Amino acid sequence: MFLIDSNVLIDVLEDDPVWADWSANALSDAADAGIIAINPIIYGEVATVYIDHAALEAALAPLTFQRLDLPYEAAFLASRAFADYRRRGGLKRSPLPDFFIGAHAAVLGLTLVTRDPRPCRTYFPAVPVIAPPAA
Repeated sequence: MFLIDSNVLIDVLEDDPVWADWSANALSDAADAGIIAINPIIYGEVATVYIDHAALEAALAPLTFQRLDLPYEAAFLASRAFADYRRRGGLKRSPLPDFFIGAHAAVLGLTLVTRDPRPCRTYFPAVPVIAPPAA
């Protein structure tokens, strides 16, 4: 199963001039290889692109994307990654969405499809990641 990061979805939905092709291909490849999924964090990040809930629902159709609940274990793991981030000098005061997304992938054994693999590779190195070659 593949957890599709919001940056990949937004690239496709907004036809990003730099990343749309890579993201569309990665999304298509993941869908061909297995189940593609999102979680509430990803849903919320993609929602920033829409002012209409119905349009968001159409873009992230449940028949296309399996909707996964965020396990409490993932929230705990995200807090541990955030604590590590703060020890390394990170300035944010609350856990970043990337921590919840990476922890979710770690807890459920999902492959993360993202265009920005650095947070996941840094804080959740056991999570398989599909990312652009230069990332």
